[in-house]
Amino acid sequence: MFANFLIGLREGLEAALIVAILVAYVVKLDQRQLLPRLWAGVALAVVLSLGAGALLTFTTASLSDAAAETFAGVTSLAAVGLITWMIFWMARNARAIKAHLHGEVDRALTRSGWALAVVAFFAVIREGLETALFLYAGMQSSGERGAPLIGAFLGLALAVGLGVLMYVGAVRLDLSRMFFWTGIALVVIAAGVLRYAIHEFQEVGILPGMDDYVFDLTGQIDPAGWFATLIRGLFNITPAMTSLEIFGWLAYIVIVMTLFVRTVRSSGPKPAAVATQPLVRSGSDG
Repeated sequence: MFANFLIGLREGLEAALIVAILVAYVVKLDQRQLLPRLWAGVALAVVLSLGAGALLTFTTASLSDAAAETFAGVTSLAAVGLITWMIFWMARNARAIKAHLHGEVDRALTRSGWALAVVAFFAVIREGLETALFLYAGMQSSGERGAPLIGAFLGLALAVGLGVLMYVGAVRLDLSRMFFWTGIALVVIAAGVLRYAIHEFQEVGILPGMDDYVFDLTGQIDPAGWFATLIRGLFNITPAMTSLEIFGWLAYIVIVMTLFVRTVRSSGPKPAAVATQPLVRSGSDG
C-alpha cells in the first residue's frame, strides 16, 4: 500500500504541478475564457489513463495462466523502464519545466484555443499512463487489489491538495528535496518490480534458475502472514528468492541509485526551486 501511495503522490504531484503552472500562466495572460478547454484536455487524459488501467486488468483476466504470467512480466519491465526514465527526466529537467510549459502555451495560443487543450492533454497523459502501468504492476506483484488502489487514491488526493495549495500560494514546498527523496524510494520500489518480472519469466521458463534458491524462509516466515505481506508491499521481496532475482534486484538498486544521485548533484542544488515560489502572482512575472 505504501509503495502505491508513493507512486500516486509522486506522479500526482508532477501532474498537479504541471496543471497549476498551465492554469496560472493562462490566468496571467488574461485568457481565462480558454480555461474550460485546458480542463477538457486534462479530463481526457485522466479518462484515458483510467481506461488504460482497466484494459490492462481485462487483458490479464482473459489470458491463460502462462500467458498472464508472461504479460505481467512484460508490463512490469515496461513499468520499470518508465519509472526509471521519469526519475532521471525529473532530475535533469525540473528547473526548466515552468519555462518549457510557458513556451508551449505561447505557441498554442498562436494557433487556436483548442491547441491549449492538446498541450494540457499531453502534459498530463504521460503521468497518467505511467501511474496506470506502475500501479498495475504493483497490484500483480503484491497479489492484492484493494490496498494498492486505496494507497494510490490517497497519494493522488494528497497530490491534488498540495497542487491547489501551491497554486494559491498557501504552501511552499521544497520540491527539490521532496523529488530527491521520493526518487530514492522509487528506485527501491522499481527494483522490487524488476524482481517480480524476473520471477514471472522464470515461472514460464523464459529465464533459467527457477529452482536456484539462495534462501527459502517459507518454513520460518508465512508468505501470507503480516510480516511477509509488509515486506513485499514495501520492497517487493519475498521469503524465497532465486539467485537471478537477488542479482537483478541488487544490480538495479546499485546502478540506478548511483546514477540518480550523480544526476541530481550535476543538475544543481535546487533542481525544482521554481516550484517553491507561489504559482500565482500579481503584477509582472519578475
